[in-house]
Amino acid sequence: MNAEIVAVGTELLLGQITDTHSATMARILAECGIGCRHRQTVGDNLDRIVKVLRQALSRADVVVCIGGLGPTADDLTRDAIALALDDTLETVPEIEERLRRWFASRNYTWVESNARQAQKPTCAEIIPNPNGTAPGLVARKNGKTVFALPGPRGEFDPMAYDSVKPMLETLGGGVVIHSRVLRITGVGESAVEERIKHLMESENPTVAPYAQPSEVHLRLTARSSSLSEAEALLDPVEAAIREELGSAVYGLNKTTLEEAVLSLLIARNETVSTAESMTGGGLGSRLTMVPGASAAYVGGVVTYTVGAKMALLDSKVATSASLTPNPLSPLGEERGLSEILLTNGPVSPETATLMAESIRAKLGTTYAVAITGNAGPTADVDGKAVGLVYIAIASVAGTSVEECKFRGIREDIRARAEQTALRLLRERLIPND
Repeated sequence: MNAEIVAVGTELLLGQITDTHSATMARILAECGIGCRHRQTVGDNLDRIVKVLRQALSRADVVVCIGGLGPTADDLTRDAIALALDDTLETVPEIEERLRRWFASRNYTWVESNARQAQKPTCAEIIPNPNGTAPGLVARKNGKTVFALPGPRGEFDPMAYDSVKPMLETLGGGVVIHSRVLRITGVGESAVEERIKHLMESENPTVAPYAQPSEVHLRLTARSSSLSEAEALLDPVEAAIREELGSAVYGLNKTTLEEAVLSLLIARNETVSTAESMTGGGLGSRLTMVPGASAAYVGGVVTYTVGAKMALLDSKVATSASLTPNPLSPLGEERGLSEILLTNGPVSPETATLMAESIRAKLGTTYAVAITGNAGPTADVDGKAVGLVYIAIASVAGTSVEECKFRGIREDIRARAEQTALRLLRERLIPND
């Protein structure tokens, strides 16, 4: 059993929208034991969509179409499926009536083009869409199965997982391909591979590393006749990896580093605040994206300019305590931020230290994180190189400062600084291996 995914939409070809739905569907197909050998993207042109679908049907048992189910003239997926299957369209009266009621209940003007969403090939069944107006379709003819799902994420995801996946599982012939992803920070891809290469020799389950920005993911995949058997195959492999890599494994599947950090803080009944310069509030944004973040994240400041640093953070903070001796840290001194900025500049370990200690004192948090640096694209007024970043972590135990030299474009440098700051904070929260 093999499948092909066809994403429909000129906006995908123009790069105006990133196609993440095809990746989601590929994962679902794999979990159902159905191989995906081809993926295609086609614009909103009836002849080209029909041609692509016929090609897909010639080499796949299952074809999954994504997008093009709306009411407008460029929503052509239903028409193309009917033509590709040598079928015709028919209107489903109860669907049209439901659509008319939906529009009336919201005082929306009904136009006849909306009735297109009530059409389907005669060989197809409707897949209900509780989150939108365009229902999905599943057409079966000549031993082939064609699914059609709507494009909006809030409609696609529920239909893909709740309606289409159970149908795909019955087509998969009882074979389940199940994966877990272990997320690792603080260890490079080559080092991870070296430490677990003996586990990568297995054919079932398989272990495959792949690099992500400032972290490594390990995908563990097992093939079996049931989900429970696949889970049983994965358990000892995951345990062996965790034993080998220890606390470098921070999460499973979709767990983010900010979620892992906040979970640790909440479990310890501790809090954190942030002071950011070059990242412009990106670290605080990542933390507040996590539901329940207010239990540990108190708040922060964005002091992007020297003036903002002076206005919001200037105070004399004793810096005699240090977590580890660091010749770059202003040990044994008590200086105001204005003096430090004048003497050392905004991109300096001294400035990062005082930013962290000041925001921690002002907000009364257990920890504080400060980021200052030059994200580029040119050297700053003090001649500090692009990619030079200082990250400070302050707590009652002292303040540590990390000097980082990141490469990449401005966006990459900012993202790596945020990721590194989270890693450094996490390392303060967990015992050493």
